[in-house]
Amino acid sequence: MVNINENAPEFTEDAFVDDEIKKISLSDYKGKWTVLFFYPADFTFVCPTELGSLADNYEKFKSLNAEVISVSTDTAFVHKAWHDHSETIKKIRFPMLADPARRVCKAYWTLIEDEGLSLRATYIIDLEGKIKAFEFHDNSIGRSVEELLRKLEAAQFVAKHKGQVCPMNWKPGSNTLKPGLDLVGKI
Repeated sequence: MVNINENAPEFTEDAFVDDEIKKISLSDYKGKWTVLFFYPADFTFVCPTELGSLADNYEKFKSLNAEVISVSTDTAFVHKAWHDHSETIKKIRFPMLADPARRVCKAYWTLIEDEGLSLRATYIIDLEGKIKAFEFHDNSIGRSVEELLRKLEAAQFVAKHKGQVCPMNWKPGSNTLKPGLDLVGKI
């Protein structure tokens, strides 16, 4: 199992990106925040709504020094075919990682063994490659890009402001807390 504040498992796999298929590694993104966005399969129903929303917000992620990498067990050729045939997927500029051997899904505990598909799961990885947040969903439940961005911004805030924490529903500009005995029983 992977845990918070541990090193994210390394990988090198094919990805469809910039209209070509190329090898990418997690280590390529050291020095950037990375969002690994696991989804069940191409040419499905909920997945394009999620990936389309990520594509629509990709510039916001990039402005936060973050790279998005989507991951499914499809091949890079299937990613390309989906990209060529779907107006929603055509908007994607981030790498679409191919994991047909299921190595990445196994390493991140997202693989549904008897289906050969990934669960919906999201990992936020910091500049040094440490896992800062992750979430898993039933495959029938889509995620929120707004919440993902909020969590990324909160992780970045606490990384820069040691000793401060972000309370429930924190957004940039909101008050944070500095843990201490003076707060015990007063919140």
